[in-house]
Amino acid sequence: MKILVTYALEAERGEIQLPEYELVFCATGVGKASSALKTYQAVLCEKPDLVLNIGTAGTLHHQVGDVFVCSHFVDRDLEKIAHLGVPFQIDSSDEIAKILNIEAPGCVSTGDTFQSDSEESAAGIIADVFEMEAYAGAQACKLAGLPFLSVKYVTDVIGQNSIKHWEDKLQEAREELAAFLKTIF
Repeated sequence: MKILVTYALEAERGEIQLPEYELVFCATGVGKASSALKTYQAVLCEKPDLVLNIGTAGTLHHQVGDVFVCSHFVDRDLEKIAHLGVPFQIDSSDEIAKILNIEAPGCVSTGDTFQSDSEESAAGIIADVFEMEAYAGAQACKLAGLPFLSVKYVTDVIGQNSIKHWEDKLQEAREELAAFLKTIF
């Protein structure tokens, strides 16, 4: 199986090795627009069987160091205008269960800003983790008819010096993500 591994920044990638799989790596850049474009471009070029998004995220309800396997994605910016009929959620759990035979119950809230305000983040759907790219990657994969899975390492609790904690936890996040992926693949 060929897996396209996407991540926002090289600082999040780490040494990922899954010997039974053909891995192709793609840095998407930060934010939804960049993530959607780079993921879709890589999908067209590489023709993977699965897109695996990895990286760091903040949380409101969990602990630093937790890892979430996610197949539910919410665009927190579009959620604000959902009453107008704008779709803002993507669920890839069925596709993930078929191709990998695993459960991926986590929910990612994606938006155009780094979340540092806990009250703002608490509005809307309750998500496990908050970041800036996964929904867009999921949307690109949905358009291409590919399964999309995201694995996120919690680096910070939103509202508690989030940016500083994120920087301090990057090395640990890379190592833990690489180790965790071996347990699910």
